Amino acid sequence: MTLKFQNQKEMILVTGATGLVGGHLLWHLLQENEKVVAIKRTTSDLRSLRSIFNFYSTDPDLFLRRIDWRTADVLDPKSLDEAFDAITIVYHCAAVVSVGNGSDTMISTNVNGTRNVVNTALEKGIGKLCFVSSIAACGSAGDESMVTENLRWVDDENRSAYSRSKFYSEAEVWRGIEKGLKAVIVNPGVILGVSGTSTGSSQIFSVVRKGLPFYTAGGSGYVDVRDVVRAMIELTKSDISGERFILVSENCSNKEVLSWMADGFGKRRPFIPIGKNVIWMAGAVVEIAGKMFGFEPVIDRGIAKSATNRAYYSSAKISNAIGLKFTPISQCIADVCTYQNKTKD
Repeated sequence: MTLKFQNQKEMILVTGATGLVGGHLLWHLLQENEKVVAIKRTTSDLRSLRSIFNFYSTDPDLFLRRIDWRTADVLDPKSLDEAFDAITIVYHCAAVVSVGNGSDTMISTNVNGTRNVVNTALEKGIGKLCFVSSIAACGSAGDESMVTENLRWVDDENRSAYSRSKFYSEAEVWRGIEKGLKAVIVNPGVILGVSGTSTGSSQIFSVVRKGLPFYTAGGSGYVDVRDVVRAMIELTKSDISGERFILVSENCSNKEVLSWMADGFGKRRPFIPIGKNVIWMAGAVVEIAGKMFGFEPVIDRGIAKSATNRAYYSSAKISNAIGLKFTPISQCIADVCTYQNKTKD
């Protein structure tokens, strides 16, 4: 295999490298760069990253060996200071993702971690930062009109803890921009792709693979992880700075997404609708029981709201900026199901 590498004067660092976005980003960066720096904690598990690389290559170790690992934690500024030595480009992907009621760990990692990354980038004179936010940090249209980057975010009872954490994380990046940091922000929808874990959106694949007869009436914006990282790389290479971009391929209903997954696994499509009142009540009851008896609920009020909410997002800005053409969500899901059927992940 012959690879043509970019000018290695650019030293790239990725946070959250073992996650869904960070893992796929590392793969794509390694197609153009001889080495990429990535940070990991002492407790990090690299098996998920091998699964992601195995999605693209029959010899994942060939590429894994070209990652320059540096031990650091986004919550430890001193470790970041050391990890950022000689770095010129930073992709900040590290985050805790939750559609439920969240936790102190999520707020701390997402907000304080981003603050530390921005502060270190400013101190080290980093050339450019690309931050992975979420559509959860975007404003609400309040009806079936499209959500755009310009809608104002308003904190109200419908906002999840995750939404707040990403909004305030973005605020840290905007603070850095005001101080001279060149940065871009991407706001992906629900990201689908091979992750090698059973958390986040991958949990949906796992549940459907076992057979799922139920669906809720909600829906959201979805995007292929490969499109997310392509957009991140192109935006970071460009002269664009001080801008945010929604990344959504399609606005799909829950039933559509679950049906495509069922098709990919050879299962029956979901056929029993669950009403909003039923799932909201179930979320409240299970959440209260979890607090009383000390277990982590599989559903709470936050998850119930997310499962029944419907919103529509516009990706016109990113399409106009770099001409990004998105992968159809049905194709994305088919690719993930094919891989999982083959590997038994």
